[in-house]
Amino acid sequence: METGMGFTKLVSFVLILHHLLNPTVVSSSSLSSSNELSEIPNKFLDFAKEKELVDWMVGIRRKIHENPELGFEEFETSKLIRSELDKLGIPYNYPVSITGVVGFVGTGKPPFVAIRADMDALPIQEEVNWEHKSKIPGKMHACGHDAHVSMVLGAAKILKEHVEDLKGTVVLVFQPAEEGGGGAKKMLDAGVLDDVDAIFGLHVWHEKPIGTVASKPGPLLAGSGIFNAVISGRGGHAAIPHHSIDPILAASNIIVSLQHLVSREADPLDSQVVTVAQFQGGAAFNIIPDSVTIGGTFRAFSKASLVQLKHRIEEVIKGQAAVQRCNATVDFHDKPVPHFPPTVNDEDLHEHFRKVAGVMLGIDNVEDMKPLMGSEDFAFYQEAIPGYFFFLGMQDESSPKLSSVHTPNFIINEDVLPYGAALHASLATTHLLKAELKLRSTEGTLHDEL
Repeated sequence: METGMGFTKLVSFVLILHHLLNPTVVSSSSLSSSNELSEIPNKFLDFAKEKELVDWMVGIRRKIHENPELGFEEFETSKLIRSELDKLGIPYNYPVSITGVVGFVGTGKPPFVAIRADMDALPIQEEVNWEHKSKIPGKMHACGHDAHVSMVLGAAKILKEHVEDLKGTVVLVFQPAEEGGGGAKKMLDAGVLDDVDAIFGLHVWHEKPIGTVASKPGPLLAGSGIFNAVISGRGGHAAIPHHSIDPILAASNIIVSLQHLVSREADPLDSQVVTVAQFQGGAAFNIIPDSVTIGGTFRAFSKASLVQLKHRIEEVIKGQAAVQRCNATVDFHDKPVPHFPPTVNDEDLHEHFRKVAGVMLGIDNVEDMKPLMGSEDFAFYQEAIPGYFFFLGMQDESSPKLSSVHTPNFIINEDVLPYGAALHASLATTHLLKAELKLRSTEGTLHDEL
């Protein structure tokens, strides 16, 4: 009997010692956090679909739509954002990069995760006749940035109402000048992502059904640059071309030669584009002009390919001009803002996105998409920290097809707003929860000397 008792005590001592040296990570609190990871997306979507919140987001979106502002001119848009953040009791920094606003929801302490909305409009005359049509001639929110702002504000409201779920801080990035101005680069240089672990961004998409999302890991959107060249010759009468040096002929040869950069110099498996979209020269049918101006864009999915294209574009333009006895100057307009890098999605964040969006929308509504040759200045953020960018469908399949972005007939299906707000809030909140679980797991590992 005494021997049996001693053995029992020995076993108990060994078990206790094992527990001290190898504590289990799965506690009741960690189980609770794991449950939250799966419950939050649906909880937030239900909250986002409540009529009061939907009407609020719609109202904000329409106010912004009526008063579109171009890059670094978003003063009224910024003022509206700050007013709504004030009402929500959310602190923020302003001004950041002229018109940018950066808000903070949560503990105010690490870890930090960011969600981003771009604010600027386009120089397009709106042709959609509706109650909230643009009031500014020649300017229009033709790319959905008005919806992006209202969705991040909607996410802010969700986060504020569920602040007890936040195990860190969500950084709200309201960014100016995405449309060619490189606002993301300026915000990055201003330090808005200092100490931030990850950033999420989205774009509404007219072709995908509402309630669906699409993205992929790795390169999603191409990097891009622009160029402008002046080809100078010697003008004269069209009847005596031998007395002139024809810059139109030189420019024509240049354009044809530029197409060979992709068809004959680029790896066929490395997608690239060189497009000349501007050709200006001559004002009369019988006069050879002194000079011609051409301009265009080049795009690729790697920075190395972009650098190579830039180098060869300049060589071809100057070389072909010289063959035709002309001179050429080339400007790549890469100062002060450099060319947009490729948009490259982090692999780990892709898995996080698929899980969160799959819970919220159903995994069949989370699509792996092919890369696009369009570009996004969100890529500047991804060069600094892990980032993830995705597309949010808004096509009502029972309604007429929506027009493409960057067109005067572009329309937002406002039913998309709750989805964007809930996805933003869910991706950020669950990312912070995962960070807490990882930290708890690390802290739970005791060293031998203990």
